[in-house]
Amino acid sequence: MSKILAVFGATGQQGSSVVNYVLNDPELSQKYKIRAITRYVNSEKAKQLKEKVEVVQGDVLNRASLEIALTGVHTVFAMTTPSFGPDGFEVEYNSGKTIADVAVEKGAEYIIFSTLPAVKEISGGKYTKVTPFDAKAKVEQHIRGLPIKSAFYFPGYFMENFQSQTFFAPRQAPDGTWVMAYHISPKTKFPLIDAVGDTGKFVGAILAEPDKYEGKTFCAATALYSLKEIVAIMSKATGKTVVYKQISLEDFKKNLSFLVDLVDIFAEAFSYEEESGLFGPDSENLVAWAAENARGRLSTFEEYLEAHPLQLT
Repeated sequence: MSKILAVFGATGQQGSSVVNYVLNDPELSQKYKIRAITRYVNSEKAKQLKEKVEVVQGDVLNRASLEIALTGVHTVFAMTTPSFGPDGFEVEYNSGKTIADVAVEKGAEYIIFSTLPAVKEISGGKYTKVTPFDAKAKVEQHIRGLPIKSAFYFPGYFMENFQSQTFFAPRQAPDGTWVMAYHISPKTKFPLIDAVGDTGKFVGAILAEPDKYEGKTFCAATALYSLKEIVAIMSKATGKTVVYKQISLEDFKKNLSFLVDLVDIFAEAFSYEEESGLFGPDSENLVAWAAENARGRLSTFEEYLEAHPLQLT
C-alpha cells in the first residue's frame, strides 16, 4: 500500500517540483500517494493540483487544520515561507515547529525539511538581519531533537530569482550595456539551483532511500558560479553585453530602498555569502556530493537560461 507523502508549499516552486517529480517517477509514484497541503484550496494553482493529487487545506497558523491534514501521513516534505516585520523570526520558526510537532503527534515516520544556515550564529553575531535563514536553521535544530527520522534539503540561490526578483537582474546603463550591481566582490560564488526543475531530484533521492540519507543534508545546487561567471553566461544567453559592477553598500541599499523591510536582509545575506559562502568553507565538496546523489541530471545555468530566456527590461 502506498505511503502518504504530505507536501507543504505544493503550489510554490519547491513543493510543486517535489509533487511533479514523484508523480513522474515510476518507482516513487507507486511508493507514495501525495497529499498536497495548502492554505487556499480554491486558488487557481490548487484547482490544477486537484486534477493530479489529493489537496487538503492546512494553515501553519492554525494547528487544528494541520492535525487534520497530517492524519495518516507517513512522510512530510516541509518548508516555511519568510515572515517579514519585527516578529518575523518567531512567526516563521513557530510555523516550522508546529508542522514538525504535529507530524510527530500524528505518527508520521519521516520529515524532510527545506533548511538554510544559522547566519547570526555562524557570523558570530555580525549579521543579525537574515531572519528567514536563522528561523529555518532553528527549525532544523528542533526537528533533529524530535523522535522522528529526518533529512534536510538545503537549496542554493534559485536561478528563477534573476527573473522573478527583477531588482537583482541587470539594469540598462546609459551606454546601452546591462549592469548587475551588488556591494560584494565579483569573485563571490553563488550556488545556483533550478528550483522548479531540480528540487524534486534531490528530495526524490531521499524519498527513494530514506534510511540511507537519514540525518543527512543535501546542499542542493548544480554548481558554484562567481558573479563574474554569472554575467558572462547571461551575456552569451541574451546576446547583450552584461557586466558586473561592485558598488558601495550604501549605494546597494539605496537601489533597494523601495523594498523597505527587505533591504537589510538582502544586504547582509550577500555580505555573508561573500565571507562564508552559503554552504560554508567546504562548499565545493558538499555541492559535488549532493549532485552525485541527486536522482537525475541537474540543469546548468546555461541550460536554464536556454529553456527560460532572461527578459532584460
